[in-house]
Amino acid sequence: MNSFIDVHIAASVSATELAGLLVDDHMLGVWEQDGLIHIYYHHDAWTDEMLVKIQDAIRQLGGPFEPDQIAAHVVLEQDWNTRWSESVQPIHIGQRILIRPSWTTAEIPENGIELILDPRQAFGTGHHITTQLLAEWLETRIQGRERVLDVGTGSGLLAMLALRLGATFALGIDHDAVAIACAKDYAQVNHFGAELELRTLDIQALPDESFDFIIANIDRRILFAGCQSLTRVSSANTDLCLSGILVDDQEEIVAHYMKHGWCCVEVKRREDWVSVWLQREVDGLIQAGAQDNQ
Repeated sequence: MNSFIDVHIAASVSATELAGLLVDDHMLGVWEQDGLIHIYYHHDAWTDEMLVKIQDAIRQLGGPFEPDQIAAHVVLEQDWNTRWSESVQPIHIGQRILIRPSWTTAEIPENGIELILDPRQAFGTGHHITTQLLAEWLETRIQGRERVLDVGTGSGLLAMLALRLGATFALGIDHDAVAIACAKDYAQVNHFGAELELRTLDIQALPDESFDFIIANIDRRILFAGCQSLTRVSSANTDLCLSGILVDDQEEIVAHYMKHGWCCVEVKRREDWVSVWLQREVDGLIQAGAQDNQ
């Protein structure tokens, strides 16, 4: 049976900020309960260096910290899934979106959209702010018949939402094969077919085709490294929505994309996270200023 590392942290820092500093290929998720932060990692990938990285991140966030405030425990797969299950409840996003685990019920909004996602070994159950910000963009911007690219798809949630909202095709990519396997299971549970394609794929290996709407919920490093690839698969009318951005990184990331022919249309901020909506420049014209939506 697989096992995982559950890192317990009793420090006065933001779980979302800590997650933003720690995201890597081996971190499965972060949640907070009763003042205790839990970070999950694959057991096989766990090293002492990861513990040092966590300690450094806590110090970087300025929280008071002592060595006895952090401890790593091994949990079996069954126990890990149980802990996630207990932490996940139905969530409403925007005006019409309901995300719920299969063992609960909740009222669907008028003209609403429901997706069923049970917590497993993938990000994207809709509870993280960075996912919610992109879901809200989709709800207000999808007009119908779009081709959508979801980068860092995780559970496939955002790609599935785009289709429910009227897009005709969605491609979700993720470098994590476990996430894609989970996403395919979710797609089957929610009755999606050929209109949803899910691939284990690095951003630089994107196919040479264009998309009408691109969403990317990825970390700072990949946002920079993937800029040219995202530009390559866009057209003059493509909307690009980026998330996973900490407030302090917003200016640098937006400036980087502007150098590659994008202009910032609107910014949404929630707590310490930012999502930006960009469009391609038209005849070299950059819009005078982005709206900032708190």
